[in-house]
Amino acid sequence: MAKIIFLNRYFYPDHSATSQLLSQLTFDLVKEDMDIHVISSRQCYDDANAELPEEDVINGVVVHRCWTSRFGRSWLFGRLIDYLTYYLTVYVKLLSILREGDVVVAETDPPMISIIASACCVLKGARLVNWLHDLFPEVAVGLGVKGFRGPVTWTLKKLRNLSLKLATRNVVLGSRMSEYLILQGIPSNKIQIIHNWSDSRKVHPLEGINPLSAAWGTENKFVVGYSGNMGRVHDFNAILDAATCLKDESNIVFLFIGGGPQKAWVRREVSKRGLGNVFFKPYQAEENLSQSLSLPDVHLISLRPEMEGFSVPSKYYGIAAAGRASIFIGNEDGEIARIIRRDNCGLFVDQGDGGALATRISWMSQNRQAVSDMGFRARDSLVKRFDANVAIDIWKKLLREVLLNGSADVASEIDSQPEQVVISECERSNQSSVCWLKDYIQNYNAPIIKRSSFLSDQRQNVGVVSNRKSSARR
Repeated sequence: MAKIIFLNRYFYPDHSATSQLLSQLTFDLVKEDMDIHVISSRQCYDDANAELPEEDVINGVVVHRCWTSRFGRSWLFGRLIDYLTYYLTVYVKLLSILREGDVVVAETDPPMISIIASACCVLKGARLVNWLHDLFPEVAVGLGVKGFRGPVTWTLKKLRNLSLKLATRNVVLGSRMSEYLILQGIPSNKIQIIHNWSDSRKVHPLEGINPLSAAWGTENKFVVGYSGNMGRVHDFNAILDAATCLKDESNIVFLFIGGGPQKAWVRREVSKRGLGNVFFKPYQAEENLSQSLSLPDVHLISLRPEMEGFSVPSKYYGIAAAGRASIFIGNEDGEIARIIRRDNCGLFVDQGDGGALATRISWMSQNRQAVSDMGFRARDSLVKRFDANVAIDIWKKLLREVLLNGSADVASEIDSQPEQVVISECERSNQSSVCWLKDYIQNYNAPIIKRSSFLSDQRQNVGVVSNRKSSARR
């Protein structure tokens, strides 16, 4: 039987986002009598000194954990060394277990692992599927990382793009990423959109009183939440400015749940500004996610506009599963903004506009039924489009085709409909809150989708020069 081998630095019991998605997918694939292997590191996302066993079998998944250096994520140069040692050891391990006809699924932690994977697949006669959670070096360029300009970036993109062209399939997280890769010359028939997901059976709205409300002191408050990674691709200035504007509103509090590279800076800013309306809690165990994600009345999601097309905040899907509304901070034509607009399940503001964010939050705190309705629509969309069983079924079809035929012919079953502003409810209702929402969407969130704007933004952000014809603007 041909093997399916996944490459990602983190795997169960690690709790990082890519690890959780990979664990859920592989545990489900094993039930289909597939021979599933994972090559990861021995570290955990938040614990570089973790000592996970070198070889393991977890729920039927064969796990090979390679040695790497252990500098962790806090020091950029040390992280680079961790990447390089993983590249070396995964190359050796992959060559030792890979056989002709096997399938390798390469994720994007560490970046550029698709280059290593494609080389091994060519040498062994195996097939490659890339699972692109983000795009490198574009993310590094967008973050202003030193050294990622000019010839370095050009060379890395050429190598990355070659590995994508050699792949049987490239799985991306949304339409923005798909559009960008087509501009990069990746054939559209090698691109598959499969959104990240949340399991609606495990994460769901709570009935009755949330036990965390009393434990965390948020009873009778309108809670504005930020849950998950506080990474470098997220901007927190607007959130802090909104919290500053609303610090005298005793009924509104801000709750950060999670961690990440920017958490220490956010804590310092909260202290410097004397914000008594902001609280912090650590990452919550998976079995507590329904409680922690249901506690906020509205969640904040942030992505720097220059990261659109290169990264997608996966936190949205858990928020939707919990039946909560969202406010997206970033590009109004971003991947998450498109979903929010189409499903009418939240609002969005420009990056850095703390005043506008404070206005939206204040309105929401006074119109809780409208906010609750947004959350209901988010949950309904999640169950239909972004539930775990929906995404995993698409993965199963794709991998079966690759195993049987060496190619995949799976139509993109998600995001097949063009985005549009959803205002039909306003047409059927005279409620002032809903009509205010309609006015807000029409005047603030318009225009809808502008492909020419997208192309212009990408050329400006990463120096793309393309004369490709209108097929990329389908």
